[in-house]
Amino acid sequence: MPRGPHAAASRADDQAPGDPLSDPALYFNRELSQLDFNFRVLAQAQDEAVPLLERLRYLCISCTNLDEFFEIRAATVRHAQDFGMPGAPDGLAPSTVLRRIHERAASLVEAQYRCWNELLRPALNDAGVRILGREKWNARQKRWLRTYFRDEIMPVLSPLGLDPAHPFPKILNKSLNIVVVLKGKDAFGRSGHLAIVRAPRSLPRIIQLPERVSGGEHDFVFLSSVLSEFVDELFPGMRVKGAYQFRVTRNSELIVDEEEVENLALALRDELIGRGYLRAMRLEIAADCPRPIVRTLLENFELPENAVYRIDGAVNLNRVIQVYDLVQRPDLKFPPFQPRQLPGSDAMFELLSERDVLLHHPFDAFTPVLELIRQAAEDPNVLAIKQTLYRTGKDSAIVEHLVQAARNGKDVTVVVELRARFDEEANLGLADRLQEAGVQVVYGVVGYKTHAKMLLIVRREGRRLCRYVHLGTGNYHSGTARAYTDLGLLTSDPQIGEDVHQIFQQLSGLAPLIRLHHLLQSPFTLHPGLLERIAREAQHARDGRPARIIAKMNALNEPQVIRALYAASQAGVRIDLIVRGACTLRPGVEGISDNIRVVSIVGRFLEHHRVYWFTNDGQQELYCASADWLERNLLHRVETCFPVLDAALAGRVREEALNNYLADNLNAWELQADGAYRKLAPADDAMPHSAQSWLLAKLCG
Repeated sequence: MPRGPHAAASRADDQAPGDPLSDPALYFNRELSQLDFNFRVLAQAQDEAVPLLERLRYLCISCTNLDEFFEIRAATVRHAQDFGMPGAPDGLAPSTVLRRIHERAASLVEAQYRCWNELLRPALNDAGVRILGREKWNARQKRWLRTYFRDEIMPVLSPLGLDPAHPFPKILNKSLNIVVVLKGKDAFGRSGHLAIVRAPRSLPRIIQLPERVSGGEHDFVFLSSVLSEFVDELFPGMRVKGAYQFRVTRNSELIVDEEEVENLALALRDELIGRGYLRAMRLEIAADCPRPIVRTLLENFELPENAVYRIDGAVNLNRVIQVYDLVQRPDLKFPPFQPRQLPGSDAMFELLSERDVLLHHPFDAFTPVLELIRQAAEDPNVLAIKQTLYRTGKDSAIVEHLVQAARNGKDVTVVVELRARFDEEANLGLADRLQEAGVQVVYGVVGYKTHAKMLLIVRREGRRLCRYVHLGTGNYHSGTARAYTDLGLLTSDPQIGEDVHQIFQQLSGLAPLIRLHHLLQSPFTLHPGLLERIAREAQHARDGRPARIIAKMNALNEPQVIRALYAASQAGVRIDLIVRGACTLRPGVEGISDNIRVVSIVGRFLEHHRVYWFTNDGQQELYCASADWLERNLLHRVETCFPVLDAALAGRVREEALNNYLADNLNAWELQADGAYRKLAPADDAMPHSAQSWLLAKLCG
């Protein structure tokens, strides 16, 4: 895949011999660090101070995250091992990383099921929300479930006996399956041995029992339990000696050689067809499955011994998240909140012509962004709308407004990122719909995902054209705007508008390298711009001037940025990093990073905003961005990093998104020099402080 214009120099510099700041001992492994994040998520499920159904949700999130980790991160390491690719700055060979991944993941899986079996399931039962195992079914429940199996499940099953005429079937990624051990002969006189029962995706994985049958309002069973209990009905005349659920997780990273295809959309459609059957990465199977059957499955999926995970419960535990939505028990969930509404949002152009607006989601409503696009679609003075779309969600109001704008004669251009992971199919459909409505759809730049979050509206006002802009740290997705912390800037600043206009020109055409007034842009100016600003703080410190850096992001692994931070720490710059997930920087190393502190916040909302603040000898600079400090974001994607020029709004960002989080002593985990995360707690003389709770009280109270 093509690299950013600075990537070659970066890669060569990463291998520079003799640089003490390149010592592999100074770097954690990115994959192992990412995996450890899920232990912090799981800790929320184990915390009795968290409402019970929210604890269930955290457990399911940790399970879903682990699925995605194997689909993408572990698969990437496996690819590196197979093709002899060089190791990361931590110096670990891909084979070593894979072995450690399986060891660490096994510990995580054990902790997940211990949390489910020993904590959450009993607590839910006590609260009147019962997920009933087969051993708990009474006669009436079992009769109803048998009828349900015969009427609703059995008609869509196609059991497959394994013999020379029926080889092992293709098993879809993350699908629920039962391997059945049989004895006896079928109607054709064939001796049974093994059969596979695949559960179609159309079947619900959680089945709610009617209250008239069960006596409880919230009684549920896993589909896997029903299949295992009644599987004998699929093999009349034969004896079922055992039935064992299993699930395989496969590589889900789509590989499209964009320089070799004529139509990226068609190529992606072809790739999506086979995505569910790519290389296997992990096998989950019932804990009591006999060893010979496990060996057969491992051979079929071409997996090593350490890739099997014996499960004490349902292999698809993350599907219990359906219970969260089905059970309407406010007493078991976080208290609802109403996002703060923006006064004057019924006249967005008038409002933005007077002042910039900062939105801090989910505490501020996403409505002003929707209103701006809706009003632009209907305003006869609006001539053009340009927008990037990475993830939008189903039935997006934004898409409806863009379609209406095109029908109303506006010139509408949308940059749709087809390669947004796991949203490829949805985005292909989105692109088709927009094109059918007359929207000009652009797929971005070959080799670079367009991850920037930009909206540009061109409006005629008297004799001049004015530009209105929205720039954000998160996606144009109303759902995530209620669940993720993000920042958005709405402005009519002419120079920012010109910058955004030029970036759109660059994305839709074949524009040359551009010079921007205020924005930093990957893959061109953001990476060197960060290095320059970090080095500037280091020089201020060496000269005895005030120097400090605070940055908040989702992940950090770019080696040059890390080395620059180490050098700044050595110069005396105090550096606070709020990194939610993977962090390969090692803090607290004497003489290297003892001025660097790294914390991770895990709370009610997913921490997602990216904010960079530099004290700059009193001439403070504050930026928000779509980019993490990852190699992919800084060198291989189209990203935007924008300053908050209004001093009052910049002060708000620093107070709400930086200082507030650094003061958190309830949901914060501090990264130690040995790679472990330590959960913080209020000191004896300190007030308890939760950053997210403080924002809810301040902005939504």
